[in-house]
Amino acid sequence: MTEQQVGGTPAVVEHAQDAKLSDVTSSRVAPKPNEVPASQILWRIILPREDDPLDVRPLYLDEPETAANRCHVTSRRSVNIPASAKVSFSTYFNALPASYWKRWTTITETVLRMTVKGVGRLDVYRSKPNGDIVHLQGRPVRSTKSWTQLEFRISLQPFEDGGWLWFDVFTDEGALEIKDAAWTTDQELPTQRTAVGITTIRPADAVIALQALGEDPAVLDVVGKVIVVDQGPNQKVKDTPGYDQAVKLLGDKLEVIEQANLGGSGGFARVFYEFLENTGCEQVMLLDDDVRLEPDSVLRANAFTRSLVNPVVVGSHMMNLQARTRLHTTGEVVDLKECFWRPAPGALTDHDFATDSLRETKELHPRIHGTYNGWWMCTFPRQIVEEIGLPLPLFIKWDDAEYSLRALEHGYPTVSLPGSAIWHMPWTDKDDATDWTAYFHVRNRLIMAALHSPYDVRGTLLKQGLKSSLRHLFSMEYSTVVLHQKAIEDFLAGPDRLFANLPTSLAEVRELRKGYTDAQILPSAGEFPAPTFDPVRAERLLKPPVNPVVIAARAALSLAHHLQEPSQDALDRPQINVPAQGARWFLLGALDSATVSNADGSGVAFRRRDPKVFRQLMARAAANHRRLVQEWPRLKRAYRKALPELTSKEAWKQTFHG
Repeated sequence: MTEQQVGGTPAVVEHAQDAKLSDVTSSRVAPKPNEVPASQILWRIILPREDDPLDVRPLYLDEPETAANRCHVTSRRSVNIPASAKVSFSTYFNALPASYWKRWTTITETVLRMTVKGVGRLDVYRSKPNGDIVHLQGRPVRSTKSWTQLEFRISLQPFEDGGWLWFDVFTDEGALEIKDAAWTTDQELPTQRTAVGITTIRPADAVIALQALGEDPAVLDVVGKVIVVDQGPNQKVKDTPGYDQAVKLLGDKLEVIEQANLGGSGGFARVFYEFLENTGCEQVMLLDDDVRLEPDSVLRANAFTRSLVNPVVVGSHMMNLQARTRLHTTGEVVDLKECFWRPAPGALTDHDFATDSLRETKELHPRIHGTYNGWWMCTFPRQIVEEIGLPLPLFIKWDDAEYSLRALEHGYPTVSLPGSAIWHMPWTDKDDATDWTAYFHVRNRLIMAALHSPYDVRGTLLKQGLKSSLRHLFSMEYSTVVLHQKAIEDFLAGPDRLFANLPTSLAEVRELRKGYTDAQILPSAGEFPAPTFDPVRAERLLKPPVNPVVIAARAALSLAHHLQEPSQDALDRPQINVPAQGARWFLLGALDSATVSNADGSGVAFRRRDPKVFRQLMARAAANHRRLVQEWPRLKRAYRKALPELTSKEAWKQTFHG
């Protein structure tokens, strides 16, 4: 206990640190650099690669807009800051998300170490959960002839609810060089190797990811095994240009396993299986094939996992591959009442660091609590996989969310770690709500809800399901509704055939879609006759209704319209051409036909209204949802009882080798 004077009277203070500043910092200058063991490096300061486009620089450097004052990147670990410049390392890849290290790891203090030469000043800052910025310490640099090592020692005590750490550099009359900067620890952390698993049907993408894994010796040093599950039906990874280079980089750490296409869940289940049975690695990282990798993300996920107090699923963020400075989201959850994923409370979505920097964006500073992370990049300690088993045989969609929910029920949360990320194609460029994946979306969502929702979700499923059916029917997306109904019927059949259907479900779904014109894609609207409507009429139809009364009225009109016979002329010639972003029910529901582009702009379908199909599918949807409501309690029991068998190594082994 200590004593303080309060109004002239001594007062007892229970905790001395509560009466002091929480920012415990110190700095040191060493004339000769002391090499820090790789096992004690938490977060290297990194710069763009030579082949990176210029637009990624804001993820690494917050620098002046004028070209004369921009930094000169001399390597991935070194940078030259010109005279009369102010540069901040308060960036996505170089600031330390200190609150995540405080909350989940054994790290209580970090040491920022760097080697410098030149003239300037360095200042270390932190942020609060509300985005306010606090200066911690600074130091001038006057070392023009030799390299000097700086150390800034910073406590993680005040980071419980959020906040980042970073440093800024100021130069005046001369330049300043920085190299080998890193956020480090003095703690002895356990050595753990990561098995990296990639499942692919796109061998060219997989080879690029393999080459990125092998390009940095430090990354390669923490990777114990690289498992590629090649499920491509035609060209194989081993026959792809660039594979020989990947072999040279990865050596005997690389193993390629060829198997039938069992989807993402089957491919990643094979990775988990091989990880448990045939490696001694302590961690396994799942990695999508169609990504561009920031290799240091592997190091960061490995270091974070090695530092954990208790095992958690360590997810990495997703950046937009087509707009490289845009972050998909800072965290996601599964809303178990609505039975759908969404951004986590407080999470920021589709944020562009080129427009708003980290220090300028207050919403980026609170620590986010998610409940799952997509398997574009995700790391699992061995203990979790051994305890909860392998993924469900779902082929694709919802396998990642279900696995994190299962882990959470066993006491293992999911943490989406900022600063560890890959670049991936944005969801907006996919038709996965309406193409063949629509089947897996619906069936697997129902399985997830049956297994993990604590709520009575029958009313939600009924309301959402019938509303979705009408929306797609009004949009003349008959193939999508057919897939939805098959998904519900296969769910109603119970869990017994999930493994048996795994190798055949994709072919069945694709065959089913062939009979519907909305699933028949041609390269361009020019393949069809010119539309009959004038542009002004089409423009009026594009305005969305917002008032509930107007929405109900438009829906009633659409229903009546779709029960009537279409004009023969509209079946031969589209009434309008509709871009993908404009293909909404309130527009298409008033038409007899239209050509509609797909999401990535690669093709067009000619949708035609068919009252007979409309009635049949609406009746089928009503009957299936009636059964779903009536049989839900039985189905929940059946799927929960089957879960241990469906996720066992033995069941998957039989699938792989049978």
